[in-house]
Amino acid sequence: MRKYTDRELKEFGLAPDRIPKHIAIVMDGNGRWATGRGLPRAAGHRAGVNALRDIIRFTSDIGVESLTIYAFSTENRKRPKDEIGILCGLLIEYFNREIDELHQNGVRIKSIGDLSWFPTAVQETVRAAERKTADNPGLKLNIALNYGGRAELVRAMRLALSETDEPDEAAISRNLYTADSGDVDLLIRTGGEERVSNFLLWQIAYAELYFTDVKWPDFTRDELIKALKDFAGRERRFGGLK
Repeated sequence: MRKYTDRELKEFGLAPDRIPKHIAIVMDGNGRWATGRGLPRAAGHRAGVNALRDIIRFTSDIGVESLTIYAFSTENRKRPKDEIGILCGLLIEYFNREIDELHQNGVRIKSIGDLSWFPTAVQETVRAAERKTADNPGLKLNIALNYGGRAELVRAMRLALSETDEPDEAAISRNLYTADSGDVDLLIRTGGEERVSNFLLWQIAYAELYFTDVKWPDFTRDELIKALKDFAGRERRFGGLK
């Protein structure tokens, strides 16, 4: 829920009427951040979790309606078992540590993707967070876990076909995981790579793309403000003319 006034947003250099409704983030660079410092990759993932806390709070405070974060892709299942185990442990730790504050701030948590792949402890922790925050009126926090954009489209098409023999765009859209968040306005990818990596393929059809070399653990609210300023300066025509 927005906490900053128009005047306060302007002090950040932000235009109150140019805040994106839906931001998506590919949080990349944790492992490289750690190895570059001579640390184990696990240290990078932990630092990334810490960075996420401030970004969630700030997006909520400036009035963003939905934030979708790429926490674990279907392709991430190819990683070593010990690293996957560490990531699962961090997921449980994060929810147990942050859920009360998120709930108090009105954040509504929703997992997107096939959660059933994860160990039971992860599934139970995430579902408990979803239930606790289900009626909250503030920021919609979509956490992509074992998520793939192509798999989501296949799922949405199957659901649409169960409703009608001739599904249209509207039928597919309402069967996406993020149906209540709408299309993405701004997609941010950290870590220096410039690709979307099978993330929200339908929802980013007209998103503004912002790539930065900053690795996720170093992506502070100041870095987010840079992305928001860049977004505000773009002319969004959606295929038409100004």
